[in-house]
Amino acid sequence: MTAHALARALADERRRTVFAAIVLGARDVPAVVARTGLPARDAAVAVRRLTDAGVLDDDGGLRVDAERLREFARAGAAAPAGPAANPRETILRTFLRDGALTRLPAQRGRRRVLLEHITERAFEPGRRYPEREVDDALRRWCEGGEADHVTLRRYLIDDMLLTREQGVYWRTGP
Repeated sequence: MTAHALARALADERRRTVFAAIVLGARDVPAVVARTGLPARDAAVAVRRLTDAGVLDDDGGLRVDAERLREFARAGAAAPAGPAANPRETILRTFLRDGALTRLPAQRGRRRVLLEHITERAFEPGRRYPEREVDDALRRWCEGGEADHVTLRRYLIDDMLLTREQGVYWRTGP
C-alpha cells in the first residue's frame, strides 16, 4: 500500500473517527461504538476497511499497526505519487504476515487470490503429493494464525486448485 492509498483509507470521516477511537484504546467494535456513537454497522464496516487497508491489526483485539504506518511513511517519502497499489499485493499484505496466513478472507474473491498464492508457492505443477505431505505444507502456512490446515486444504480442493484421488493430491489450478 502506498501513502496515497493510506490517505484514501483515512479520507472517510467515519473511518477517521473509528481510527481515533482505536488509537485512544477501543479494542473491539462495541468499544468503538461506545466511544464514537456510530451505529454498530458503520463502525464494523469502517473497522473492516481499515483492517483490509492494513491500517489496523485485529489479532485478538483491535490496534493500530504502528509498524505498517511507519512502512507507509517510508514508502511515501521514497516513492513518487503513482497509481494505487496492486490489489493482489494489498490482499496478500493484509492476510499474510511473515509468510504465514493470519486468517482466511470471508470474501470469495480475496480468498481466491490468497489460495492461488499459497498453491503457487507450496505445490509444484505435475507433482503428486501424499496427504501427509500436503498437510505438512499447509500447516506451515497456518502457524500462528486463525486458519487451520484442514480448512485451507478443503478450500484448495473446493476452488479446484488441488485435486484429490485416493489420498493423493496434485496441483490443478493456475
